[in-house]
Amino acid sequence: MDWLERTAKLRQWARNGTRAPHKPLLLLYALGRFQENAEGELRYSAVEEDLQKLLTEYGPPNKTTPAYPFHHLVSDGVWEVRTDRGPGSPGPVLRELRETGAAGRLAPELRSALRRDPQLLGRIARVLLDLHFPPSLHSELCESVGLEMEPVETERLSPARRQRDRRMRELVLTAYEYRCAFCGYDGRIGAVPVGLEAAHVRWWAFDGPDDVDNGLCLCSLHHKLFDKGVLGVGDGHRILVSQRFVGHSPAAREHVIALAGRPLVGPQPGARSVATAHRDWHTRQVFHGSPRPAAAGPRGELACRFGKSGSRQEIRSPAMSPRR
Repeated sequence: MDWLERTAKLRQWARNGTRAPHKPLLLLYALGRFQENAEGELRYSAVEEDLQKLLTEYGPPNKTTPAYPFHHLVSDGVWEVRTDRGPGSPGPVLRELRETGAAGRLAPELRSALRRDPQLLGRIARVLLDLHFPPSLHSELCESVGLEMEPVETERLSPARRQRDRRMRELVLTAYEYRCAFCGYDGRIGAVPVGLEAAHVRWWAFDGPDDVDNGLCLCSLHHKLFDKGVLGVGDGHRILVSQRFVGHSPAAREHVIALAGRPLVGPQPGARSVATAHRDWHTRQVFHGSPRPAAAGPRGELACRFGKSGSRQEIRSPAMSPRR
């Protein structure tokens, strides 16, 4: 049985690029617990809080429940559920999962395969990470589910599997003149840029193309916040900051909250800006909550942006301009 192919083909609700990482998150969590205790099982009432946190942190903005994957993952042949009454899941209803003592664990055949081939666990985890989450979140997600990963290459699942375009990073960084599109950061060591990355707006795992109009040059901090849904790009290519983000330090206010409403830095003339379809996908599937109002400058009269040279400039908002 090809466990990598089965993992890659988990049945998920999908329409117009909608994210539904419920099953992948549960399977990653189960793999982490298998590393800790290969014979243990996950009682729903004991792990519900952990699974809900994972869905809230790494799932789409809409409300959801871990009861769905806990029940439905059984149909993919990688998971089994039993209750105090015997084998079989009672269904995806929260109350029934709790009251029947429902407990799940990896399917017996998969557990046997993982014991025979210790490296299989890492390869399965890589498939789940690559197909459902951007690279900027992989290490953090593994830590969240307790997975200790080895540097193992993911096996190619089929000849038709998409391959990343290695040129994208250089093309995107060039388009934005090696400056973070959110804050203008442009650090280098000698001639080599440091802390700058090419971010996919529509994630590659969700058919996001390796094109300049699906990319942003971002510093490491803002790339992470963009992929976590704290930051986004709205109409007029202005920066969105989630109201759910909380930060009281001067650094949090300056580097995150003050970005609300600012225009992007770049791209340079002649380069394609982020396509509307990709911006809309990110807003629907990644950005969390409602955006904050545009950040105002002193006395509510001034907004801030970065000029073409990268220096910070103050501009008077049209709404605040004196009447003639």
